[in-house]
Amino acid sequence: MTGTVGTPIEIGIMPQGERRIVPIEGGRFEGPRLRGRVLANGADWMNIRPDQVLAIDCRAALETDDGVLIYMRYGGLRHGPPATMAALARGESVDPAEYYFRISPTFETGRDEYSWLNRIVAVGIGRRVPEGPIYDIYEIL
Repeated sequence: MTGTVGTPIEIGIMPQGERRIVPIEGGRFEGPRLRGRVLANGADWMNIRPDQVLAIDCRAALETDDGVLIYMRYGGLRHGPPATMAALARGESVDPAEYYFRISPTFETGRDEYSWLNRIVAVGIGRRVPEGPIYDIYEIL
């Protein structure tokens, strides 16, 4: 799954860390059982914790190529050495082996042909490029 994101909305420093909302502007997903687009109506309500770990709290809507809507929510963590994280914050390309970026998505849909999504546990490995995140998402069997 690839995503494109908009300009972050800086909420500010809170007791739990720095709150930032990053709007989702679109994207694509493709796998062996489904493919489609990420709709431009979600966001990541991220929190940069005092220990400099970025805590992800993302909600998004997906639309399959055959018109089925899927709600996706995921939490996760991104962290790494200060210089690496600073380069990512500046929008630079960084080798994903230099930082940790993992998510745990859940899915909801009311359509029978994709109801298997309602019953799986999945994990994702992310990397950040200037346009937005890229995730390899795997169903845990």
